[in-house]
Amino acid sequence: MSAVAMDFLQKYAPVVADQFVSMNSTQAQNTLYGDVNLESLNWLERTWASYYIWMGNPVLATGVMSFLLHEIVYFGRAIPWLIIDAIPYFHQWKIQPDKHITKEQIWKCTKVVLITHFTCELPLIYLFHPICCYFGMATYEVPFSSLGLMAAQIAFFFVFEDTFHYWAHRGLHYGPFYKNIHKLHHEFSAPIGLAAEYAHPLEVLILAQGTISGPFIYCLFRKDLHILTVYIWITLRLWQAVDAHSGYDFPWSLRHIIPFWAGADHHDYHHMAFTNCFSTSFRWWDFSLGTDAKYHAYKKRLAAAKANQRAKIEKEENERAIQEGLEAERMVLMGGPNKIEKIKVGTGKKQ
Repeated sequence: MSAVAMDFLQKYAPVVADQFVSMNSTQAQNTLYGDVNLESLNWLERTWASYYIWMGNPVLATGVMSFLLHEIVYFGRAIPWLIIDAIPYFHQWKIQPDKHITKEQIWKCTKVVLITHFTCELPLIYLFHPICCYFGMATYEVPFSSLGLMAAQIAFFFVFEDTFHYWAHRGLHYGPFYKNIHKLHHEFSAPIGLAAEYAHPLEVLILAQGTISGPFIYCLFRKDLHILTVYIWITLRLWQAVDAHSGYDFPWSLRHIIPFWAGADHHDYHHMAFTNCFSTSFRWWDFSLGTDAKYHAYKKRLAAAKANQRAKIEKEENERAIQEGLEAERMVLMGGPNKIEKIKVGTGKKQ
């Protein structure tokens, strides 16, 4: 940061200015790790400490690492799905084989995602370190938590996020919220991995609370959470979100190993039919509340199809689901059943 900008901040916003002041290596090591024997740590813990010492500013160090982690994991997971979609061999496992994404759609999706990342997520990610410290989460500290503790914490985060997402997602399908916020995400009736965060900034902020609030709530009750555990959790969550939008269901997909895992097979139907399958990671809430009834009926009809007719039946079922989804979406946009009944379907004219 330039001297002029720093002088301005120190004069008018000293608290903010303090966040950009860097220490030299000696100061950083004495301040952050003065009572820690770094030689007794493992390689990863020493590397972690060296990074924070090198940066000389824990707020800046956490902000940079958090943002880079998000971008590398998100695009690192989404781009392979674009490559897979360009290889005809894999289309036998494509959930909606007749739907193909154009280069124009990919470019538009990329631009929207990047704009959201840099204008909406970047400022919040930079504030991540102070918020973590406020809740008592360890950031630059070493050593890390044990593997067993990390696994238990991440399991809690998955369950919490799935619950939050289910109800928030259902809420976003309510008329005004859908029309003004969630509709952008539903431009893809056959989603791609890159579209996992193709959404209105408000939707990104709302649904992100399910990902990050779990760790903060955990910190209200226990003070043994390290930010490295949160990074692992966010990495897994991003993988899950991108994979759920991939449009592919392989025989080795996780849902075939864990029966209650949602996966692309579950979420892809939501983009087709609009009204079913609101969960993210698990199927519990949808199954318990019956918001996957159409999905199960759809899967049952496909399973009953004869092998030589399966492709034809699947195409017909997908087309029917999409048409029903369009009608369901239209009802929401027009204010619900009371208004839609006064419109002659296909004309836009009142009966």
